[in-house]
Amino acid sequence: MPATKATPKEMLPIVDKPAIQYVVEEAVSAGLSDVLMITGRSKRSIEDHFDRAYELEDALRNKGDQVRLASIQESAELAQIHYVRQGEPKGLGHAVHCARQHVGHEPFAVLLGDDLIASQDNLLQRMIEVRQQYGGSVVALMEVDPAQVSKFGCAAISAGSEEDVVNVTDLVEKPAADEAPSNWIIIGRYVLDPAVFDVLEKTPPGRGGEIQLTDALRTLATMDPEAGGGVHGVLFRGSRYDTGDKLDYLRTVVQFATEREDLGAEFLGWLKEFVNQQD
Repeated sequence: MPATKATPKEMLPIVDKPAIQYVVEEAVSAGLSDVLMITGRSKRSIEDHFDRAYELEDALRNKGDQVRLASIQESAELAQIHYVRQGEPKGLGHAVHCARQHVGHEPFAVLLGDDLIASQDNLLQRMIEVRQQYGGSVVALMEVDPAQVSKFGCAAISAGSEEDVVNVTDLVEKPAADEAPSNWIIIGRYVLDPAVFDVLEKTPPGRGGEIQLTDALRTLATMDPEAGGGVHGVLFRGSRYDTGDKLDYLRTVVQFATEREDLGAEFLGWLKEFVNQQD
């Protein structure tokens, strides 16, 4: 706020692309080509961004500006994108349940639109591999300072058969620091068994009066694997950016800009000079 009063936070730019485009690119890089976006009121700009802009394309084509023409066509050609409106904000669990008819009986990934993962870390691809090997559902876990766990869903874990894979035995949504089962939090990447839909239908509103995906996963963790139960965690030690937080958003823009081939060297030079001038 106040930038997101009329603009979805997923559309805030990270250098020259909205955050949501990086998320779609991550899904495509992991081999997913069918994307369903759960949107809501005042989020029409997301649909417009991933649509064709014929007038703008013609104007750039007439100017011979092939570079910018390619950049605006890119988002419309990333994947087959569909949209469903959530209607009213009843929580992440409810948003996931809105995808039931589209997903059917297939396993699927959930990527939160304000959580960015560094492309070189291949987190989603690794999670899909874990799902294929062990079945059930898979969550991404990241270790944080114990004082931070109350901001997130938190997992109780036991050692798995691989160094970066654990068994999730319990999950708690935003526990008090002294009640958290660990300091491994759930970040915005999930690969879910379709059994989650039946569980979500029976999951009552939890923290904040919303249907929490964490509560449904807690149920899945205790279910028979033959019925789609079981939850594994991938221990993620790469780079994650929370664009819903003001400071993290600023850090994200700066880091992504410094890594750009066309901007990085000049921007980093200016940044060093700027920092040196500060008191």
